[in-house]
Amino acid sequence: MRSRAWVVSRGRWRGGAGAVSRLARVTLQAEPLLADALLFDMDGTLIDSTAAVEEAWSQWGAEYGIPPGRLAGVLGHGIPARQIAERLFPAAEVPAAVARIERMEIDRVSGLVVLPGVRELLAALPDGGAWAIVTSCTRPLAEARLNAVGLEAPVLVTADDVARGKPDPAPFELGAKLVGAAAARCVVFEDAPAGLAAGRAAGAATVGVSTTHSALELDADVVVADLSAVSVGGDGDGGLRVHISG
Repeated sequence: MRSRAWVVSRGRWRGGAGAVSRLARVTLQAEPLLADALLFDMDGTLIDSTAAVEEAWSQWGAEYGIPPGRLAGVLGHGIPARQIAERLFPAAEVPAAVARIERMEIDRVSGLVVLPGVRELLAALPDGGAWAIVTSCTRPLAEARLNAVGLEAPVLVTADDVARGKPDPAPFELGAKLVGAAAARCVVFEDAPAGLAAGRAAGAATVGVSTTHSALELDADVVVADLSAVSVGGDGDGGLRVHISG
């Protein structure tokens, strides 16, 4: 039976040579991560949108005559659509291309589901606990997906709010600022390598969620199968203690 959490007691676990044998030796219960705020990615961390995303991008690529191999070479989970379009089109054509994929993805929100443990974790956050959703979606798409599954965040940071998205740290730096915390005192929850890179660059602690990538692909302080392995409580001094269970 697969354990739900993989933790390295000191430093970050990076895949590579020996990673599989190292996985067998890692601790299943970490010391709590201490934080002033929590920053959650959305797609693949809180919401399962994989099928809708893949269908939309496949159709989008076909409409624009982009060979599948070329499209696959520029797509990256967790990277804003604008940055992907910039790799494929002249600058003048990017806004229309981004608007088209946004519309196609908004039209596919009816089948989205909340991932395991998400509602329970968010409901259990202490009153006044600072948290935000930090997503690579545009604001209209993010709001459409959240509304479709009945989730609401006190703070929502989208690709529309920053000049450069993940893996740049700007989205998480802005999220931390808006919830009134230093980025270095936040815990970032992410399923994508680009998002984890952004969290690390912002100076935050990171929890990888292996919903869209294998644990070996996620460079994080802790890797969990889903958020049912995470619980949060107060630290008695206005902060948060993030617990990881096996």
